Amino acid sequence: MDGDTGATVAAHDIARLANVGRAAVSNWRRRFPDFPEPVGGSSASPLYSLAEVEAWLTRHGKPFTLLPGDRVWQQVRGAVDDLTLGNLVGAIGAFLVFLRREPDGWKRLAGEPDEVVAERLPELMAPVLPDLPGASTIRLDERWIGIVRRVAEAAEEQGDRELFEFLCDRYLQVHSRRYAAVTPAPLAGLMVELADVRGAVVLDPACGIGTLLMAAHAAGAARLGGQELDLVSAQLAAARTLLHDTVVRVVAGDSLRADAFAGELADVVLCDPPFNDRSWGYDELVSDPRWTHGLPPRGEPELAWAQHCLARVRPGGWVLLMMPASVANRRAGRRIRGNLLRTGALRAVISLPGGTTGTVPPDLWILRRPESTDVPPSRILLVDATADLSVAGEAWRSFLATGPNGDGRGGKLAPSSRAVRVIDLLDDEVDLSPARQLHTVGTDPRTGELEPIRLELLSSLAALPGMLPELAVRGRAEMSTSTTVGELVRAGVVAVHQAPLRTTVDEGELPLLTAQDVLVGRPPSGRTTNVPGMVTVEAGDVVVPVALREPVARVVTEGGSVLGPQLLLFRVDQERMDPHFLAGLFRAFQHQAAGVRSASLLARTDIRRTPVPRLSLAEQRRYGEAFRRLVAFADTIRSAASLAETLICLSFNGLADGSIQPSSTAD
Repeated sequence: MDGDTGATVAAHDIARLANVGRAAVSNWRRRFPDFPEPVGGSSASPLYSLAEVEAWLTRHGKPFTLLPGDRVWQQVRGAVDDLTLGNLVGAIGAFLVFLRREPDGWKRLAGEPDEVVAERLPELMAPVLPDLPGASTIRLDERWIGIVRRVAEAAEEQGDRELFEFLCDRYLQVHSRRYAAVTPAPLAGLMVELADVRGAVVLDPACGIGTLLMAAHAAGAARLGGQELDLVSAQLAAARTLLHDTVVRVVAGDSLRADAFAGELADVVLCDPPFNDRSWGYDELVSDPRWTHGLPPRGEPELAWAQHCLARVRPGGWVLLMMPASVANRRAGRRIRGNLLRTGALRAVISLPGGTTGTVPPDLWILRRPESTDVPPSRILLVDATADLSVAGEAWRSFLATGPNGDGRGGKLAPSSRAVRVIDLLDDEVDLSPARQLHTVGTDPRTGELEPIRLELLSSLAALPGMLPELAVRGRAEMSTSTTVGELVRAGVVAVHQAPLRTTVDEGELPLLTAQDVLVGRPPSGRTTNVPGMVTVEAGDVVVPVALREPVARVVTEGGSVLGPQLLLFRVDQERMDPHFLAGLFRAFQHQAAGVRSASLLARTDIRRTPVPRLSLAEQRRYGEAFRRLVAFADTIRSAASLAETLICLSFNGLADGSIQPSSTAD
């Protein structure tokens, strides 16, 4: 364990290493007097010596998995603060590429003292890494050399690619807010699939840490190019791709103000640009030749990125560009949107699924740089893939196959997509929003669902009276003495669990319960992969979203799924606590908090402060049954309201477009 003396771990790291929940680590701290004492951090987030934790786990016979990357990462976290963390991770990436290219150079240097290695290693690395941005400016602190030596050892055990991906993943977790807009892997996969990048030269002018470049490499791209404003991110992107022996050139710099690929043309441009960046360079770039479809307004930076990408692709080449949904209908950009349609540059707009944060889902624009002989297509594809991402690929392939230039004639597209005439969109608004156009062009495809919806609504309304529990009003009465959920957790009556930080929600084979599932009361809709520390949901568990937008707490009726992010799971000892009773108290506490605080403060409510009356188990079950029926009543009311809204909308639209008519009995 030499070299690990400075490595520290937080409680969540210990939980991940030992493949247990965080509550188990808290329990160990209370139960075992020999549990390691904190060596740093704060009282709220203590840090422990990795060596001491490893020894304690071994001494108590608790199995744990410690990858070589874990040792490296804990040394890294103990060596620098968050502000300089990126510099160290970037330097590690550069060293790993150097190690791959010049292993003998490192072997000759490795035996020297740390101060000599710190001085000479950057000099050896710079000429070997001409394709890594900032390689000539990398400087190594003498205190980092122990980490460098550990990295070399770990690369042999774990593999340099796997090791660096592991470190990048940990780095992103630390700076999750800064890198909140990293393109999700399923969307990156969709973009390279739609563009068909096999054998292509691919450029990403806002490459971030290289997510799209990595996806393009995996899909068979022949050569890659990327530019990124942030030097650390550019170094990470370059190192990730270079470790795969990819032909790649990544440059640090501002693509709009200082285009590093001016004069070069790619076969495909993939881009997920920064959204809503008002300082994109409007004043300096007013007369820029890239604005062939119009000068982007100051408040429309995304349309500047769209034209920049078109300027960097060859005639006939494709551009796939992530866009905020509002770009499709903002008034300031209607002239440029109209010109993109008239020239045939814009071929499709696809609405994508949102995440679990409640933000508005983005759109994916597909553009093609027209060739001089092209006749602009008469139609554009609009797709609503918010409910199912797989619809996008199917709709795009069908669109391309239905006629010359993919004009949509002579073929049939899925109900969630439509080939819309360009001329119908060239009005005063030039609104390209798929959600709006798919429901205003022609007959609403849901019209045939009118009668089933009506019958379901009537059935829901008929069931309501029998669902409401009978409650006797007895005036103001004091409950028995109470405790809190937090005290019950400390007493072992309730255990609290959360999902591991690395839990994904949109890929894998395991069913995953999401925060949105809990909010609307539906079965698990997410998918995830097996990671250390994951929590399997059991029947009787109580789940509550961490970020509360409205009062909600639910009792799981069927176990087997995996707990998703942004959820708290409370597992009760059902010999002492009724789960429906606890869920009802959570809802009551949330309602009270929402009543005395602003809505913005509801999310800050500490659910562990919920008061719990001291009642017998039989009394708990009596109250729990009333709470359960209230939840069922509320869910049915919400469902009936949604059905009624849909029924009203379909009825108005159908009567207006003639697809339905009043019954003869109404005469």
